[in-house]
Amino acid sequence: MTSLHDRLELAHGPAWANRFALAPLTNTQSHADGTLSEDEYRWLVARAAGGFGLTMTCATYVARAGQAWAGQLGISDDRHLAGLTRLADGIRAAGSVSSVQLHHAGRRSDPAVTGVPNVAPWDDPDKDTRALSTGEVQQAVEDFVVAAERAERAGFDGVEVHGAHGYLICQFLDGRHNQRTDGYGGSLEDRSRMLFEVLRGIRERTRADFQVGLRLTPQGNGIVLDEGVAVAQRVLDSGLVDYLDMSLWDAFMTVDEEGSLLIDAFVGLERGGTRLGVAGRIRSAQQARWCMSKGADFVDLGRAAIVHHDFPTRAGADSTFAMAPLPVTREHLHAERVSETFVEYLDAGWPDFVAG
Repeated sequence: MTSLHDRLELAHGPAWANRFALAPLTNTQSHADGTLSEDEYRWLVARAAGGFGLTMTCATYVARAGQAWAGQLGISDDRHLAGLTRLADGIRAAGSVSSVQLHHAGRRSDPAVTGVPNVAPWDDPDKDTRALSTGEVQQAVEDFVVAAERAERAGFDGVEVHGAHGYLICQFLDGRHNQRTDGYGGSLEDRSRMLFEVLRGIRERTRADFQVGLRLTPQGNGIVLDEGVAVAQRVLDSGLVDYLDMSLWDAFMTVDEEGSLLIDAFVGLERGGTRLGVAGRIRSAQQARWCMSKGADFVDLGRAAIVHHDFPTRAGADSTFAMAPLPVTREHLHAERVSETFVEYLDAGWPDFVAG
């Protein structure tokens, strides 16, 4: 069986040193204008130094109208470039492959932060959200592509497109609500049009060795499992991405009374040269190995990477290594390069994560 510490070769860009990827984690540490802070730099570079094969930023907004929260990292403007360049350099110097997750929150943006009303594929007066015009959809596609070009200029090895968790691209995939008639809604093919235009644009306008990934949600947010599988297979067939990152919420969950595993719906897909990763409650070396034994090419770590900046290194030295039990102290988190701002975010939003 492939080891967690085997190199991972991809169709484009540098190989990862192992099968551990840092999940794109909201941390609210950036400056108000979206520029990189010292706290965010230290948090990410520590994970690179801790042995992650891929070190990825948090969801990083590609347009100001798509900003979801205060303290979010930005890649929508050249003013963000200096900090992003420093970050790419720091991750590379620490021995990891670097990626920016490209994000637009759509109807989940925060007007108090952006200063403009929310936009989405459909009108939603109750949420003070208006539908994008066709031209604005095309501009949103361009925003993603330009952001990828900016990441390339900053020196990142690649980008991951955020198509999950009910944000803008995921909203277009929503079969309950997206009934647009302009070619961007209705049928699954039309609902996925924006996604494929983004991926195609990035692939066409970045260098040949630039790494492109995609994060998808398998179900929920208006997506039924059959459609989630169909979109994933189409992505894998397209050759547009180097890896597909499936955010399962729980990599060990079942989906029916017969005990069918959600992970099996995706690891069994034909993937050619595209790599497939999974995320969701992976908190021990044993659980990570189990995901690999099911057929995943890599695993994403979220909470385990917060608690242990060097989880991959520890898992390499101890096959039984597991995340420390929660809650953990503020002092522990500070020692793991988690700033007080990030600790406050965890304490407010993640029950039983922070002790005291």
